[in-house]
Amino acid sequence: MNEREIEILLVEDNPGDARLTTEALKEARVRNKLTHISDGIEALALLRQQGKYAGSQRPDLILLDLNLPRKDGREVLAEIKADDRLKRIPVVILTTSQAEEDILKAYNLNANCYVSKPVDLDQFIRVVRTIKDFWLTIVKLPAE
Repeated sequence: MNEREIEILLVEDNPGDARLTTEALKEARVRNKLTHISDGIEALALLRQQGKYAGSQRPDLILLDLNLPRKDGREVLAEIKADDRLKRIPVVILTTSQAEEDILKAYNLNANCYVSKPVDLDQFIRVVRTIKDFWLTIVKLPAE
């Protein structure tokens, strides 16, 4: 099977969680290009191909933490889903928050799904693999 490489944008300020996510995707043998950004303003600049990100490729999937410096994930999600050029990119909220208020707000802002990060390493890897299996194997992503 000749899969095309999937562009994934990981927006995560915690270096440990970013490393775990990267390793879990590698372990799952996902053919992807993973770009890691650690704050909301930089993530939006990349998505809008502004400044140093001019000419960068738009991601097929965004893994977005909620608690980010400079511009939090809720604001980033709202801006992505309000932008006609970006709104079709699936956004998976991947965060430590299990607060009902955060879950409701994320879905009200049109998040495609909400996943709480487990604290257990094996469970975290299992969650990332499940995201990979669903979003990169089962789901048909838009070809933009």
